[in-house]
Amino acid sequence: MQFMSTRGKDGPVSFETALLNGLARDGGLYLPVSWPKFSLDDIRAMQSKSYAELAGLIMSRFTEGDIDQAEMTELARQTYAGFTHPDVAPLKPVSDNLHVLELFYGPTIAFKDYAMQFLSRAFDRALTRQNRTAVILGATSGDTGSAALEAFKGRASVDVFILFPDGRVSPVQQKQMTSVSADGAHAVAVSGDFDDCQDMVKACFNDAAFRDEMNLSAVNSINWARLMPQIVYYFSSALKVGAPDQPVAFSVPTGNFGNVFAGWVAAQMGLPVERFIVASNRNDILTRFFATGTMERQAVDPSLSPSMDIQVSSNFERLLFELLDRDGARVADLMQQFAQTGSFAVAEDVLRDALSIFSGFCLDDEGTKEEIKTTYEETGMIIDPHSAVGLAAARKARKSGLVSQDTPVISLACAHPAKFPDAVRSACGVHPALPDHLSDLMDRDEVMLKADNDMAAVQALLRAERR
Repeated sequence: MQFMSTRGKDGPVSFETALLNGLARDGGLYLPVSWPKFSLDDIRAMQSKSYAELAGLIMSRFTEGDIDQAEMTELARQTYAGFTHPDVAPLKPVSDNLHVLELFYGPTIAFKDYAMQFLSRAFDRALTRQNRTAVILGATSGDTGSAALEAFKGRASVDVFILFPDGRVSPVQQKQMTSVSADGAHAVAVSGDFDDCQDMVKACFNDAAFRDEMNLSAVNSINWARLMPQIVYYFSSALKVGAPDQPVAFSVPTGNFGNVFAGWVAAQMGLPVERFIVASNRNDILTRFFATGTMERQAVDPSLSPSMDIQVSSNFERLLFELLDRDGARVADLMQQFAQTGSFAVAEDVLRDALSIFSGFCLDDEGTKEEIKTTYEETGMIIDPHSAVGLAAARKARKSGLVSQDTPVISLACAHPAKFPDAVRSACGVHPALPDHLSDLMDRDEVMLKADNDMAAVQALLRAERR
């Protein structure tokens, strides 16, 4: 399997090269040169597989020539061995034909663990084969950072630096990052918002001399290998509600568009999906795009769901590439326009293609609290604010007729409610407890670095702190 850049000037490259590069050399994002396909019979046969076997089957389609199915299955077994639920990604009923997919049974109790635990093993494998070391630089709005630091901590071949917006993540999210004390693992508080952190990461990667000096690599969802493991739980959950003989719909709380794009990939591989519901909080750049065809950056407005406090959805570039018939030059022009002016627009036919399978909904903080309260009162289920945004959007999509009444809707619950205890308690009166393995989290010592919102300052910090 070969990979190409969304901006048309890098590739084709191997899976291993795409993995270690993270961001393409032309500033674009890697995608497979073609989508592997499963027949309906192939998908029916998945019913008998364990989660690790399913992951090995699906992900190995993207690594032919690098990692075969048997080795990928073993990597998946190692990846999910420490997850605390036997189903790995359990599906829970909420009401008739509405389900919640619980994605918080990994070590940092957020969906990022599903990919990050795999990614650390894939990096180890590739760097060992090439006798290399790497510096991983990432940005986080809350959950990616803790998942990355937990997955990569103590690995001799990798130093990890995670930039997070100072004061704009929850106390639990911050403590999960800053309590990691292993050599080579660094949480860096940056004066700014998540988009500033993400822009800093991209700028460092686009500085070719610095990138090569540090052997930079990425673990944000700009790295294609981050999305691969997320494709798996779309298949596993759909199988539980009747796929492939029953089409399904997914509601995905999203800011950076990576998780919902992984679902779109599952559909390209043959999974019958009626609709993807793109659920945003008050930072509604994606909702506005699906309403108007214009992507317009605005100021980030802090909310109860901070992991979605994003106004630059980096992974949308991958969908844009597909909507524009894989025309890398057109994508590069639009992304340059967005960088310079903060907006771009697509033609009516392009928007129409997007709306054939995507719908955007947004929810403010009051609506988020109301969904947490209603879900708890009706089902006894305690959900976090991000999951509440997704669940409310699922209900809206059903009520609006965008999803038919007999289609199962699967809403992704991307974080454990204990990551956001204050918001949950204010909404439903219950203080969610951390799982046993994190019960002492808030008492752990905290270590973090600080940096100004300035690329030179961040580059100086990396040079000073790398091993």
